[in-house]
Amino acid sequence: MGCAGFTCSKHSLCALNILYVMVSLLMIGIAAWGKWFGLVSSFQVVGGIISVGVFLFFVALAGLIGAMKHHQVLLFFYMIILFMVFIVQFSVSSACLAINREQQDHLLEVGWNNSQSTQRDVEKSLNCCGFKQVDPNATCDAACFPNHSCLPCAGKIQEHAGEVLHFVGGIGLFFSFTEIVGVWLTYRYRNQKDPRANPSAFL
Repeated sequence: MGCAGFTCSKHSLCALNILYVMVSLLMIGIAAWGKWFGLVSSFQVVGGIISVGVFLFFVALAGLIGAMKHHQVLLFFYMIILFMVFIVQFSVSSACLAINREQQDHLLEVGWNNSQSTQRDVEKSLNCCGFKQVDPNATCDAACFPNHSCLPCAGKIQEHAGEVLHFVGGIGLFFSFTEIVGVWLTYRYRNQKDPRANPSAFL
């Protein structure tokens, strides 16, 4: 028969939303762990990741409840929100994969200049000081700074930035296609009749 029946659609949609719940909890847990152990000191970064995780959790929870109860209103809003998330995520993932070296360098410099806490995190983890040049009169948390042997951080960041962008873009693109599958499953599931309900009822 394939996966064309009511029960199969329901179980597929539930499994997809359980996956989203697990991903959201993982995001929240990693952000909290990084902050707790001092790996990331920026409240903006941690708060942003936790916010995205909480948003994904509630969207997945709405989809899970809607799928289990065959709730038409919940499924409708879940489908709309998931489609909007797909558009945003697909656009951002495509941009990550298509960005060139000049745009990448510009974005890195803008991000560097906008957050002092991020600068400290990068300098400490990569053992470097400054972005394009080392200022001996500035403060730096890197272990190499007292010895005046530090190199600028731009080169070290750029070594891995391209790989990270392509990795993030690829993962984002993969999840964006699971979201469009979720939209399709939800649309199909909403228009199917529950075999346990009254056969004369129209859904």
